[in-house]
Amino acid sequence: MAIITISRQIASFGDEIAEKLAEQLGYTFITRQVLEAELVKHGLTEDKLSKYDEKKPGFWASLARDRDEYFDYLREAVYWHARNGNCIFIGRGGFAILKDVPGCYAVRLVASDSVRLERIMKEFSWPEKKARALMDESDANRDGFHKCFFNTDHDDPCSYDLVLNTDRINPETGAAVISDACKTTVSDKSAKEGLRQIGERLEAQKIVNHIVFDLQIPVHFLEATVKDEIITLHGIADSSAVIERVLDVARSLVPGKEITSGISLVHDYKAYP
Repeated sequence: MAIITISRQIASFGDEIAEKLAEQLGYTFITRQVLEAELVKHGLTEDKLSKYDEKKPGFWASLARDRDEYFDYLREAVYWHARNGNCIFIGRGGFAILKDVPGCYAVRLVASDSVRLERIMKEFSWPEKKARALMDESDANRDGFHKCFFNTDHDDPCSYDLVLNTDRINPETGAAVISDACKTTVSDKSAKEGLRQIGERLEAQKIVNHIVFDLQIPVHFLEATVKDEIITLHGIADSSAVIERVLDVARSLVPGKEITSGISLVHDYKAYP
């Protein structure tokens, strides 16, 4: 019931290894297209997806409400597909979204610049200059994406359970290495606990998304955390009435669950639209 997240550099055999790994383990491969389809269901347009999906957003885009919509629905989509385990995610900050969840195994795929450059040139039949431009752009975008949405350095090896250099291995070998490492690391007990926690995170994220995007209640930076089965809402509101409404909605969505407020009251708070 493990969940594997794969973070990768361009031309490090990311998709190829993920596909082979899914075949070897009998897991579901949650592709970019699968996650995008979930976001589209929630009303995100192709323009919004192209602006934020593994991209470094521009200054104004990083402050816009669209950013929060993309990020919050992305988290809901990841939790939704992870809730039953036995799946593999590639990119989209999966390792950061599922950070500290038991039973999740985070992998980073890398390769030397010279090997990546050679692979890009071969795949697209491009000259070296054009291939290098794509490689540099991809590296910069992924770096900016992770810093903007997760405030993390995705090149930090300590963020992963396994970092694999694919210079000298093919996708089949890479998948076999990850499969063996995951099987010897993730226990059934931790995987079961992880699924329980993911279920809680999914429930909490749905509350946030309903309040912020469906009902458009004016509470800013709304987040929900779960500890000891208690859901605590965090954010900023400019009136006690707004806070009470948020709590009432949350309680109606999960009857029987304890909901507490960590929402700060700041009068005349103004947020960028």
